[in-house]
Amino acid sequence: MERIIQILAQELGQSETHVANVAALIDEGNTIPFIARYRKELHGAMDDTTLRALADRLQYLRSLEQRRQEVRAAIESQGKLTQELSEAIAAAVTLAEVEDLYRPYKQKRRTRATAAKEKGLEPLAALLFAQERSCPPPEEAAQAYVDAEKGVDSVQAALQGAGDIAAEWISDDAALRKLLRELWWRKAELVSKAAGKEPEDTVYRLYYDFRTPVSRAMGHQVLAINRGEREGILKAGVEMDRESALIALRRKVLMPGAPSMAFVRAAVEDSYDRLISPSVERETRSRLTDGANEGAIANFGLNLKPLLMQPPVKGKVTMGLDPGYRNGCKVAVVDGTGRVLDTAVVYPTFSKAKQQQAIDVLSRLIRTYGVAHIAIGNGTASRETEQMTVELIKAVGGTVSYMIVNEAGASVYSASKLAAEEFPEYDVNLRSAVSIARRLQDPLAELVKIDPKSIGVGQYQHDMPQARLDEALSGVVEDCVNAVGVDLNTASAPLLNRVSGLSAVTARNIVKYREENGAFTSRKQVLKVPKLGPKAFEQCAGFLRVPESPSILDNTGVHPESYAAAERLLKECGYTLADVKAGTIGALRERMAERGEEALAQTCGVGAPTLRDIAAELLKPGRDPRDELPRPILRTDVLEMKDLKPGMELTGTVRNVIDFGVFVDVGVHQDGLVHISQLSGRRVRHPSELLSVGDIVTVWVLEVDEKKKRIALTMKKNAGQAV
Repeated sequence: MERIIQILAQELGQSETHVANVAALIDEGNTIPFIARYRKELHGAMDDTTLRALADRLQYLRSLEQRRQEVRAAIESQGKLTQELSEAIAAAVTLAEVEDLYRPYKQKRRTRATAAKEKGLEPLAALLFAQERSCPPPEEAAQAYVDAEKGVDSVQAALQGAGDIAAEWISDDAALRKLLRELWWRKAELVSKAAGKEPEDTVYRLYYDFRTPVSRAMGHQVLAINRGEREGILKAGVEMDRESALIALRRKVLMPGAPSMAFVRAAVEDSYDRLISPSVERETRSRLTDGANEGAIANFGLNLKPLLMQPPVKGKVTMGLDPGYRNGCKVAVVDGTGRVLDTAVVYPTFSKAKQQQAIDVLSRLIRTYGVAHIAIGNGTASRETEQMTVELIKAVGGTVSYMIVNEAGASVYSASKLAAEEFPEYDVNLRSAVSIARRLQDPLAELVKIDPKSIGVGQYQHDMPQARLDEALSGVVEDCVNAVGVDLNTASAPLLNRVSGLSAVTARNIVKYREENGAFTSRKQVLKVPKLGPKAFEQCAGFLRVPESPSILDNTGVHPESYAAAERLLKECGYTLADVKAGTIGALRERMAERGEEALAQTCGVGAPTLRDIAAELLKPGRDPRDELPRPILRTDVLEMKDLKPGMELTGTVRNVIDFGVFVDVGVHQDGLVHISQLSGRRVRHPSELLSVGDIVTVWVLEVDEKKKRIALTMKKNAGQAV
């Protein structure tokens, strides 16, 4: 374990003490959000992303160590474990290297070499492969192994069998495999071609005659090629210059001047062509795919986090519109807490008369319930619904604004068991309208009900290793939920399930307890919930908010274990909890600075990082970190694609960040693409260096193709004006 701690500390640039502390905390069953927020003194204030990377790497290194032990034991059981081999296994830094070392000792399926060994040709192979100058010529040495009864009826047959054995030895040499693996990574090319002689114009047209160095292949290129290959549209592979690889092998294996050098040279070529090259090509493709998957998963997480953390439009009555043609536009009105007030179905796309009828119905709902905002799903018939909404806003006197909401996953949620339990009285379509309205009010609380893969950010998410993707995205959701905090008395079971320390069972039990006993009046009351013990309480308590509690601390991010420290801090600075509730502790930080943070921390019995966190919470009890982010754009009018002209300046919202650019909603139903080359005047490795989902940006139109529904945008002001 000491070695693992050293490796992690070096890789992450953290102290060994802090890494060891985190490993111990994880082993004790603490969650990443809890460690990140409430154990800063132990880990040196690492953020949740670093802590998750540490946890992932810790698991890998432990698996690697376990595999080392298994391989060492397996070889030792054969009586073949040498000191040199044991040291090589201990020095292996990847699972692939361990498997390379184990390869010669692993039980193999029957091979040509196996058959040759059964014929007694292994001594001949060893004699020739040693390439000693005293060795007789191969033909002469092979004569002693000609034995018709064993199936070796000629010198050539003996040499062929010995060559098969030597080829397998070369293939099983861990050092040679590592050499060739690295050579392929540096020198090979990823190549794809159209599978058919006359390919159609598809999304894969860029890859009909494509080649790029393996080391420079982009993740989105690898994933596109893989998908095109699976769909039978592309043929792909990794090509390596054969002679370059053979030269590298010959340098390591051949001994110039030896009588058997020609024999060994032939074995080298056979080994490379028949055994090594196909295997290393598969490994290289696999490495490319694994890297592309990890990159795509990381990119998905980068997009998902700001999407979940979009500022809520709180406390306003909201109307959700789920557009549609044949089945009409589904309508749901919800109050400021998301409670459904009314529903309807209108048919604005059927005719002009039906559109006016829809406006009349919706106007009545707006006036009856005091609707402030309208959320429109961006799916089928969204454009027509948006145009109707603009007329509707004019009809009610312009007192309402609207926003196009990404409805990805809404249909998945509305048809789920969870939605059926939440809204048993409504059909699937109306549930979707409720979800759309709530997405505007509180994106995080609504989106946690949906599988993150269905939320509609990222790329190629359905091609990813699903277990790894689920794990990574669940971590992002968990971090977001715990960063915001959860109202214990209004949160749904799916939202509570994402709170540190809570499970699906305890989340449901909290909701059930609340329904049976009324609102919680303190954090400690959670301990009365069935199956929620002291450890779970320790992990979850700091992330739960209880606005109804007599203690203001129950509505902050201060952990119950630090309540005494918070009260002592207030006392030392001349304040009370009543002052916190009244909002009259504005000079708290100045008084802390006068006393000295370190000295105050010692007096309060906590570390300085915890003391600073306590102060931040006391200054803004019940704060929502999302409120400090740019507000979403609410509109009252509509643009159409035909209204866009090159050079036009627009304000939009970033909807997706991918490898080659960002998609921006500029209010015309069709998102525009800002290619990576149009993001900035400086070179950018990845768009995520500059932008996140939800960012409000100024863009200029470069080009509009109405037929293909493509909008090219730029964030370079001069480029837009020059068009």
